[in-house]
This record gives sequence, C-alpha cells and structure tokens, in this order.
Amino acid sequence: MISRILLAIVLLVGAAPDPAHVKNVEEWRAKHESDYRRDWVTVAGLHFLKPGANTAGSAKSNDIVVSPSVPPTIGRFVLDGQRVRFEPQAGVMVLLKDQPVTTVIDLKDDGQPSADELVINNVRLVIHLSGEKRSLRVRDPNGELARGFLGFKWFPIDEKYRVVGRFVKDAQPSTRQVVNTLGDIDTYTTEGVIEFTLLGKKMTVRPFTTRPKRFYIVFKDESSGKETYDTARFLYSDLSDDGTTVLDFNEAYNPPCSFNPYTTCPIPLKENRLPVKILAGEKAYPHPPTHSAP
Repeated sequence: MISRILLAIVLLVGAAPDPAHVKNVEEWRAKHESDYRRDWVTVAGLHFLKPGANTAGSAKSNDIVVSPSVPPTIGRFVLDGQRVRFEPQAGVMVLLKDQPVTTVIDLKDDGQPSADELVINNVRLVIHLSGEKRSLRVRDPNGELARGFLGFKWFPIDEKYRVVGRFVKDAQPSTRQVVNTLGDIDTYTTEGVIEFTLLGKKMTVRPFTTRPKRFYIVFKDESSGKETYDTARFLYSDLSDDGTTVLDFNEAYNPPCSFNPYTTCPIPLKENRLPVKILAGEKAYPHPPTHSAP
C-alpha cells in the first residue's frame, strides 16, 4: 500500500531533482553573478569618439565627462581612422597593466585579444567597438549604476529545461550581420543549427561559434517581454565529439543591456525566436533601461 502511495506521489510531482545537476547550475550561477558584478554592473558610461581629439576627465568642460572619481583632466583620446591614441595629462597617474602611462600610446580595442584597459583611481577605461564605431567604455565600481543594481533573479532549477540537441553543420561556415541594441551591425560566425526537442516541441536554433566547439546562442521565446527580458537572453553550450550538445536553459541569462544603458547587445536572429515559453534561467530585471543611439 505504501509503495503505491509513493509511486502516485512520484507520478504527481515528477522525479526528484538530480543533486549533481542542481549543484552544477548553482555553482555556474554564482560564478556568473560574480563575473557580471565585476564586468557589467560597474559600467558607468559609453562615450562615442569623434574624429580627432577627445578630452576626458571629471570636469564638465571635457568632451567626455568620465567619473567624479578621476581627476578633472586625464588626457586626450585621439581617433584617427580605426586607431585610438591616448595622450596622458602630465602629472596624472594612469595605469596600464599596473604600469604608469607616461607617453602617448595606441590602444587595442575590445574587438582584439587583450584589449588595453586604463585604470585611474579604480575607474577602468577601455575602447569599445559597436559595429565600426569606437567608443570609450567606463567602469566605475562606485558609480551610481553599480550602487543601485538590484541583483539577479532566477527561476527554480528544473531538469525538464536541460535537453540534448544535435548539431547539423552547414556546408561551410559563414558570417551573419547582426543588429545590436544601438542599431549598429556586429558580425558573427555560424557553422550550422542545433536541433532539439523542448517541452514536447521540435525546434532549431542557430548558434554563433566563439571558438572551436563552443556555441553562443542569442534567443527569444514566448516568455520574452513578460517573465523574462524582452530583447534576448544568452546561453552557451559545448559541442561533443558525437555531434551532440547539451542546452541547459537553467543557465540562460540576461545580457548586460537588460539592466545597463551603456552596454550593447545583439538582437536575436529570426530563426532564434523559439515557439515555446521557457520559464528557466534568469528572470526579467525589474526596471529595464532605455537604450538610444548616440
């Protein structure tokens, strides 16, 4: 009699969650939150550079007003075609890789490996690419946006949102031109689609390839604009040697543009608008910002 009751309970509420899966997702979420608080919550400005010299500092007389935490003038960012040159202000301590910047230097932007990041009084500056446009991205851990951040909200971990898909390769890799939230065009490499079944529905999604066997998926679903962020959510997965990949939507997360107006995010491809409500991963941020092109 007791065994029948237990069987009925299992059928009613479903199988018990896999502790190993729950632990893995919880650890992933903890690392994600730590990384985002460091790299994206702290974004305090995005200033598009005009050709020629752009003065920068905390004084309002500058072309770029950076942060109250930095000196009135820190130097000039000179845009020359696709190059950005930094000319430091004499007597101001600006660090690059923990070394003082005392001469004029060309800066690697974040479209290249190992972007050059300048540091002044714990404020970090890097040249950011949005399409073909170059801007100065400012990160300030003591800025207003960082201090007012409302945190991360997640759906309960549910194994039905963890599925195995099969990767179907295209005849050859190709690139896609993708519009971002500022209306600029970013270019991504894609090599095929992932076929999978979720909540009883068969569907496909087209990932971008960030490195060999590593997929970056930008998608929307029927929860977008309601329970989850309207513009998109992100998900990463790895390609196994047998051609399969695990899509764990418990690790789907909001792009930084869901809470920070000084970030840019890609708009999902039409084929990545999934015909199912995915109540897994990160929930919508309470107060999404307004984005506008410069």
